[in-house]
Amino acid sequence: MADLQVWEYACIGLLFVWSGFVRSGLGFGGAVLTLPFLLILLNAPLVFLPIISVHLLFFSALTIALAKWEGRRRREASQDPSADTVNWAFLRYALPLMLVPKLIGVAGVITLPADVVSGFIFTLVSVYALSYILNRPFRSGSRRIDALFMVIGGYVSGTSLIAAPLVVPVAASRVRREQLRDTLFVLWFVLVGIKLAAFVIGGVDLQWVHHLWLLPCAAVGHVLGLRFHRYTLRAETSVFFRVLGGGLLVVSLAGLARILLGY
Repeated sequence: MADLQVWEYACIGLLFVWSGFVRSGLGFGGAVLTLPFLLILLNAPLVFLPIISVHLLFFSALTIALAKWEGRRRREASQDPSADTVNWAFLRYALPLMLVPKLIGVAGVITLPADVVSGFIFTLVSVYALSYILNRPFRSGSRRIDALFMVIGGYVSGTSLIAAPLVVPVAASRVRREQLRDTLFVLWFVLVGIKLAAFVIGGVDLQWVHHLWLLPCAAVGHVLGLRFHRYTLRAETSVFFRVLGGGLLVVSLAGLARILLGY
């Protein structure tokens, strides 16, 4: 990122505020709702993916620890075992399905050219954006389709960290709303930990210098997102996603055009 202009650095900082906000507010989307904008500024997935991965590990661990502390306090007060905010049964279902595709996807993101990875991200986000605009999220009433979503989600998570729209519908059908965010955080923590380990083994630069200023940006968004999360537990957010889907579609199509036209 050494050759960027001051305004581009400012935009990246704001996008990481947004990333932190979405991640803690919804429990997913920190990558899928941010990467297309980042790649418009700099078409280098292996610059941003390690930064987003480290942020996800840090803030998911922090959120889970706080949630466990609050859950323990509630259980002690009410003797209610359902106060646990993580659904471990879902994690035992999801992780075996996702691990092998995840490793295959990580190998791809390390070895494939940047334009191929960015093109994949822009194309997939365009599909997600259309589902948001039309209010037609991925759904399945079939165990086989659920399993397929998890396998594909594992691969997509390995290549680009944008598997949430595939994984969340399956999780939402199996996990109580109050447990959904923290359950997803645990899932992302495990999957991203694998990705970071692969980056280290593959000699990918983890961009530690840029964490010094981007981590505080994400922290600001994280605090704002925690407040938004309380709102999402009692409100309908379809309008929010439709507006967001429109923005994502425009940015993703612009990114694809830039790659295809070579400018």
